[in-house]
Amino acid sequence: MQKNGFRIWAISLVAVGFGLLTIKEGGAILFGGEAARASAGNYVPFVLWFNFLAGFVYVIAGAGLWLRHRWAVWLAVVIAAATAFAFAAFGAHVYAGGVYEMRTVIAMSFRTLVWVAISAISWRGLSRGKPALTARDMK
Repeated sequence: MQKNGFRIWAISLVAVGFGLLTIKEGGAILFGGEAARASAGNYVPFVLWFNFLAGFVYVIAGAGLWLRHRWAVWLAVVIAAATAFAFAAFGAHVYAGGVYEMRTVIAMSFRTLVWVAISAISWRGLSRGKPALTARDMK
């Protein structure tokens, strides 16, 4: 496997794994009852819903990257931008005096960095005139 091929393979696994964990954790708080919500502390509902729904998109992007589809590069860029926007909205919430958990700051920083990295690696590996993986390449 070439160096770029390995990188794309690795980030696709990261994206899918990250998505599945995001869905699991967000779903547990959203649908797990009062005890789950209480254990989450001062979570910010719009951030929680954004992350939960984004988890499904992470899985789609990861699958697209696994298959080396160029549209997945653009989806990764959109995820990175949307995450940064949600993080900025969260920052406005905090600035306005809204309650929050420090772990949300850490998690949103991590999410943003992960998707910027996935976007950059996939952009470099798949978008610059390189053909997507074809059926012939799989033989």
